Amino acid sequence: MGLRTWLKLAVVAGVATNIAGTAFAGGTLRYATIGEPPSLDQQVITSDLATTIAHHIFEGLYTFNAAYEPVPLLAESETLSDGGKVITITLRKNVRFHNGQPMTAADVVASLQRWGAYGSRGGLLFDNVERVEATGEYEVTITLSRPFGPWKNLLAFINGGPAIYPASIVEGASKEPLAPDGYIGTGPYKFSAWEPNRYLELVRYEDYVSPEGDPDGYAGRRSANFDRLRFIPVPDVGTRVAGVRAGDFDYAESIPGDLYAELDADPGVRTILNGGPIFGLVFTNSKAGPLKDNFALRRAIQTALDKTAALRVAIGPESLWRANGSFYPKGNVWYTEAGTENFSKADPELARRMAKEAGYNGEPIKFMVSTNYPFHYDTAIVYTKQLAEAGFNIDLQVYDWATLIEKRAQPDQWDMFFTHHGFVPDPILISVMNDNYPGWWATPEKEKLKARFTATADPAKRRAIWAEIQALIYEQVPTMKTGDIYTYNIASPALEGLAASTLIWPHFWNVSK
Repeated sequence: MGLRTWLKLAVVAGVATNIAGTAFAGGTLRYATIGEPPSLDQQVITSDLATTIAHHIFEGLYTFNAAYEPVPLLAESETLSDGGKVITITLRKNVRFHNGQPMTAADVVASLQRWGAYGSRGGLLFDNVERVEATGEYEVTITLSRPFGPWKNLLAFINGGPAIYPASIVEGASKEPLAPDGYIGTGPYKFSAWEPNRYLELVRYEDYVSPEGDPDGYAGRRSANFDRLRFIPVPDVGTRVAGVRAGDFDYAESIPGDLYAELDADPGVRTILNGGPIFGLVFTNSKAGPLKDNFALRRAIQTALDKTAALRVAIGPESLWRANGSFYPKGNVWYTEAGTENFSKADPELARRMAKEAGYNGEPIKFMVSTNYPFHYDTAIVYTKQLAEAGFNIDLQVYDWATLIEKRAQPDQWDMFFTHHGFVPDPILISVMNDNYPGWWATPEKEKLKARFTATADPAKRRAIWAEIQALIYEQVPTMKTGDIYTYNIASPALEGLAASTLIWPHFWNVSK
């Protein structure tokens, strides 16, 4: 019996298998998103929405298991020599890109070089890299100028990270996001179509070669059980919720806290609480405008804010938020209270005096926010009112998320903008640590601490230095943390295989309906 005939009979019987022999249910997973991503190019885009889609297409050398430890994905193993300055990575063989070409060391080198030059987080590693070279068809050697403790964490973080593309795609590519014809990766799904304002579709990659091992976080076996994944922009949260309840969508993201109790009690909906908290961030502009180099004025702004009140309004149930000024939650090895006495002073009169001493004369302060994430907008509305009461002239500018991302790259367009950050296993991955992230915080004090932080792999020393960095963030205020938020998404009870935690971004390999 031929393969085609066997598959036809198997589908009639209600089951099919992929090339590796793993059972899949087929069909389409319909995911209701908050909007459209600006691009899926993972090397230069840090949008969580983009990564939620794109990490089904693209893979890196490493990924994270459920304990947030970096483990091999496209890599097979690595060895370190010369005191940790030489990293030799052996690649998995028989991996193919979606265009059918085999993945070799040449593709990895070209991808790492483009990411190092232009990637959102590439400079964090490549500031320490002397060279990257193919030392065999399936071997890549990275030579560092000095030991760099978090190298593997950086290679494992796909958001703004070192996704591996064919060399033919990335050789000569710039910092401009790749067009859709460049969305060629090695993942279990491949790019199929993007119909603006309608859907973005991925289809199963039949020649996918999965890593071995039991599923563990993002690590281990990856089985593409759906024929296609369709990501549908649905900006209205009520429509997203009603769509899951009616069976029009299988999954919907970014549901507000005031609906949590109702949805959690609904047997027709499954609520999925994310494992690690996200946290809101308000970035300040270090390149232009009234906040440039004026740390005293930034501290005055932060002094005016009552972040607990804003969390209560924007998030709702106290089970879904914590007024925590540390960049990590209690119980995490990186948790520190350094600087957190300034997290939420809620003192408008003190803020008014501090602003006057800082030379503030009522100039407009342009504050950008998006309505695509309701808690961004709701928090910004509360902050704007609090800042006005302290005498600040806030020009609140409201955009869709894609426009905000475009404008935040232009220093003359804003003074503050609201975003949020997913839980990351190493502080070096927090966006404020990247000198090139919009806000462009790169003071001498930061650079000295960052150099010490990355030069050692000793956990105790790194924790102590991170406490100093967090204290400096509260002193220079390149960004203001707004608190921890335990977000949740909703899904149809018919979906099977969803992990208890989505780690950072939900994934739909090993999921079926």
